[in-house]
Amino acid sequence: MKAIAIQNGFGIDHLESIEVPKPQPATDEVLVKVQAVSLNYVDLMVVTGKLNPNLPLPFIPGADGAGIVEQVGNDVTAFKPGDAVVTTFIPKWTSGEPTKQAVDYATRQGVGSPGQLSEYKVFKVDRLTKAPANLSALEACTLPVAGLTAWNALHYASVTAGETVLLHGTGGVSIFALQFAKALSAHVIITSSSDAKLRRAKELGADYLINYHTTPNWEETVLSFTDGVGVDAVLETVGGKNLARSLGVLRTGGSISIMGLLGGSEMTIDALSLMERHATIRGMEVGNTQDFQDMNQAIEQHDIHPVIDRTFTFDEVRAAFTDLEQGKHFGKIAILLQRGYANKI
Repeated sequence: MKAIAIQNGFGIDHLESIEVPKPQPATDEVLVKVQAVSLNYVDLMVVTGKLNPNLPLPFIPGADGAGIVEQVGNDVTAFKPGDAVVTTFIPKWTSGEPTKQAVDYATRQGVGSPGQLSEYKVFKVDRLTKAPANLSALEACTLPVAGLTAWNALHYASVTAGETVLLHGTGGVSIFALQFAKALSAHVIITSSSDAKLRRAKELGADYLINYHTTPNWEETVLSFTDGVGVDAVLETVGGKNLARSLGVLRTGGSISIMGLLGGSEMTIDALSLMERHATIRGMEVGNTQDFQDMNQAIEQHDIHPVIDRTFTFDEVRAAFTDLEQGKHFGKIAILLQRGYANKI
């Protein structure tokens, strides 16, 4: 069978197609025909060596995947052949609050253990969950990282109907958060440097649109939209200096969830402003398996369908990662796994 691996050094140009034996499940494992994989910023960090420059190579990347169960071991009762499944990103964090051991990077698929860019893969039971019944594999593969991060960010902020959420940019997490927030009947302010992307966000229900390129002082516009009160919650997907700006438009008692570092990992805020606002700032990433299952139920209930900007084939993996690196996408980028690709991508 075919797989994609980082070979002979880090970088998109070192992604290559390799031939590996089709695996067979042990008694406690599940064999899955992987149908689709979606890309996240963490995948790009893995491929370029920025996340772990000491990662042993070759390494199969791709944190998110979805497919069909082909075979199960004799001891497996949670899944059966034909089940539509999606991968879990942090498999040892099954429920409750995280522990250091549960969220260890070494356990994470596509980060510390092999990812999903292969035609078939065997999984321990905790590395899978059933996909929402209303989604295709292509749609479901976008859920494990971006979808669950957005879901939990709103959950931690206790967003309810009528409240206002500020979203930065139109990447996977922000667009999922837009869809989930509208399902909660919340108001959404979203920013982007592209009017075309803002128009697409409006079609998904965004209430207020801000082009931060043409409106560099976007904080004033946010406060205007909220009659000077500020927003109830912010999903901070940018980081860096943007955190202080987000705090400046937060209402008293509001919440900021930090899950992005595009603007840098060093963040400085004014402590007086933090105290005056009685603000909650929470660092977070993704979520546990129970959160995932709760999210999937809501996706079915509200018939939410992930937004996929571009779909690539297996032989276009380098192009897919390049597209991700350029950041021009709206929503998610996905890869359909299929036969017929070249030995070199």
